Order: sequence, then C-alpha cells, then structure tokens
Amino acid sequence: QLQASGGGLVQAGGSLKLSCAPSGGTFGSYGMGWFRQAPGKEREFAAAIHWTGTSTVYADSVKGRFTISRDNAKKMVYLQMNSLKPEDTAVYYCAATTFAWGPKVKYHYWGQGTLVTVSS
Repeated sequence: QLQASGGGLVQAGGSLKLSCAPSGGTFGSYGMGWFRQAPGKEREFAAAIHWTGTSTVYADSVKGRFTISRDNAKKMVYLQMNSLKPEDTAVYYCAATTFAWGPKVKYHYWGQGTLVTVSS
C-alpha cells in the first residue's frame, strides 16, 4: 500500500510538496508515478521517476513547475509543486510498479490520494 500526504489549500502561485511512502515491498525496485484527477475529469499522468532515480518524465502541463524525486534510503517519493495554478486542483495519487516506469506502464499499486486545492 501507498500512503500519500501533503495536500491542502494554497493560493495560486504558491507551492506544496507531496510525499508518498510505500508500506511494503522492495522500494528500490519500484518505478514511481504521480497521477491526478480533477473534479469531473479522468485521471491523468503528472510525473514519473525511474526506480534508480536517474530519470524523470513529466506531463507537459506540469513541466517546469513540478519536480518528482525519491529517497531510496528513506523509501519516500516526493512531488514538489511550484507556481501552482487553479487548474492544478485535483486529487493526487502516487503509484508504483516493479521494474517499470513512465506515463504508459501499468501501475500495480496505488495510494488513496491527497487533495490539492489551488484558489485563484
């Protein structure tokens, strides 16, 4: 299971940092991803990181504003979100899959989501 945290209410232009901690498995083998689902919309990919942390990929909508990172020693993955916009309002989910990564792989493990609300 994955536990995501760090969501909340922030004004446009502000920042938030989300955290995600898997409760089991071999974290060092997990490609990790962040996805988001806005009200009334389908879930979409936001960012992903290779299991070694050596590569990252972002959706165009967040590129240059969001940064995904991981600390394999602490078994944590993070999503630093800067210059937030009202359209970033969504429930953010972290996800994991073994020895795979990126926007199009099938993630087998999902967290419960954390709500990010950006006010204008």
